[in-house]
Amino acid sequence: MRSREEVEATLQVAKLDPVELLPAVQCLSFSAQADAADCCLLQLEPDLCAALEAGGSLVIRGDRDEHAVLCSQDKTYDLKIADTSNTLLFIPGCVTPEKLRANKPSANVIHTQIAGFSNNYWELRRCRPKLKKLKKLLMENPYEGPDSGKERTMNELKYTTEDLLDQIQASKEEIMHQLQVLKACQIEGYWRILDFDYEMKLLNHVTQLIYTESWSFSKVPLSICLQELEPLEPKEMIEHILVSYGKKYNNEGETFFEMNEEKICRATAQMLLQNAVKFSLSEFQEVWQQSVPEGMTTRLDQLKGLALVDRSSRPETIFLLNVEDLPEENQERFSSLFHIREKWTEADIAPYIQDLCSEKQTTGALLTKYARSSMQNGVKVYNSRRPFL
Repeated sequence: MRSREEVEATLQVAKLDPVELLPAVQCLSFSAQADAADCCLLQLEPDLCAALEAGGSLVIRGDRDEHAVLCSQDKTYDLKIADTSNTLLFIPGCVTPEKLRANKPSANVIHTQIAGFSNNYWELRRCRPKLKKLKKLLMENPYEGPDSGKERTMNELKYTTEDLLDQIQASKEEIMHQLQVLKACQIEGYWRILDFDYEMKLLNHVTQLIYTESWSFSKVPLSICLQELEPLEPKEMIEHILVSYGKKYNNEGETFFEMNEEKICRATAQMLLQNAVKFSLSEFQEVWQQSVPEGMTTRLDQLKGLALVDRSSRPETIFLLNVEDLPEENQERFSSLFHIREKWTEADIAPYIQDLCSEKQTTGALLTKYARSSMQNGVKVYNSRRPFL
C-alpha cells in the first residue's frame, strides 16, 4: 500500500500542487477476484432509473434467433453494446469528492479495491415493439365458435398472458394494447382472435337486432342484446363484439353502446374484398353501401391501411392490402410496397408506413430516407431507391 510520502513524491513528479487538491488521497488497486467477464454495465435514461429505484423491473426478451430487446412496463428498447476507449472501473464504496467534502475522512490516504472493470456497456435505444409475431401466434388457432369441432383438437395452440409475455418482444402495456387492436378476447384463460367469418356472423346478429328493434346506433342496450341473442351465441361473444365495434357508456344505471360506423363499414369492406383479387371500384362501392346496415354511409377514407385503389387501371379497381400483413422492418416494408406498386403518392403510401414512425418522426421523413421522389403529371410520387432484381 502506498504511504503519504509516496503519494507526495508522485505528485511532485507529475508537477501537481497538493494545495490545489483535496487533502485525502484515494489509492486504487485491483482485487484478486476482479474480472471483466463478471461485470456488465447498463446505461439508463432518468425515467427508467427512477422506475427501478421505485421497485420496478426490466425484462430482456427474445428467442435465440431474435435480437434481444429490453422492456419496461410500457416501453421497448433495443439493446446494443457500446465500446469505450476508457476502462470503466467498478469500485464498491468509492469515496467521491462530494463525500470527501461533506465528511472529513479519519485518514488522509484511503485504500480502495477495484472489484471489476469493463471496456463496454449496454446502450438502450427506444424502438417499436415487435408485435407482428403476436398476430401470427394467435392466428394459428382462431376461435370459430363454441360448436366448432376444431376446438377439441387444437388445445396446444393457445396462449395465456404469461405465454405471450414470454414470446413477444414488447412491454406488457404494448402487448395488451395490441390485443385490443386485434380484437382479441380471453376464452377460458387463453387469448384468442375470432375467425373472421365467425366475427362477421356475430356482428350481423347485433346489427340485425338493432334494425329489428329500431334502435339508434348511438344507444344500443347491452342487457337486451344479451337477452335476445343468448339463444344464438354465448353472452361473452355478444358483449365482445359490442366492445370491438362500439363504445360503452352508462346512462341512468343502464349500460349502452354507441356503435362505430367506420369500424363496421371497414369490416364489411374486408368481407367483400377478401375473396377477390381485384374488384371494379364503382361496383364495389355500390355493393359495399348495400351491404352495410341501413343508416350508415360508406366512404373510401374508411379503408386507409386496409384496401388500395388503382386509379390507373380501366376501369378503376380496388383490392385488399392490409397493413397488418406487411413486414415489420422498415426496409422490408418499403421493398414490399414498391413490389406491389412502382410509384406511390404520399396520400396512398402514408397509411402503410404510419406505424413505422418513431416518436417525433413523420411519414415524410421516412419517405426521404427510404424512397426517391419525382414529379409525374404535376404530382409528386415516390419510388424505390433500390433497383429490383
